[in-house]
Amino acid sequence: MQRNCQPCTACCEGWLSAQINEFKVSAGNPCPHSKNQGCGIYAERPKVPCRTFICSWRIEQSSLPDWMRPDQCGAIVLLSFPWEGELVISAVPVGAEIPAKTLDWLQSYARKHNRPMIYYQRPVSNGEFKGLKKLGYGSAAFRQKVAQLGSKTEEHQAMAMHSGSAG
Repeated sequence: MQRNCQPCTACCEGWLSAQINEFKVSAGNPCPHSKNQGCGIYAERPKVPCRTFICSWRIEQSSLPDWMRPDQCGAIVLLSFPWEGELVISAVPVGAEIPAKTLDWLQSYARKHNRPMIYYQRPVSNGEFKGLKKLGYGSAAFRQKVAQLGSKTEEHQAMAMHSGSAG
């Protein structure tokens, strides 16, 4: 059974970057159609990204426990994100950082399933989010590859809700 988003609206609150019609959604700039735990244009919402993006908490037979719903655990997770020729776990914070309990759980999951992970932190300066810092978890070679990419102002395309990948 596929889980229902509600009352979570983390992907609509700007924690993932997206273009919704003429509106740019990003950290600190939520979708203007997100209304009190729901979408004000749900029936008319655009295909990309709104209809195609599904976080891994929602997919059928998800291995993420109930408490890992993004608004509860503090992260939007894709468990099988294709990146640089391999499947990685990808996690974007709902806020500035992924909470320690969630990050610990994800790292344990990554070890158990022998899967590398990319996760992010949002530096804050003068009360405003200033881009994303990309971090790697896994082998030394994987961490080095991620470190070489450095910081970006926006997360990669799937986490930006453009690919429809749910993994």
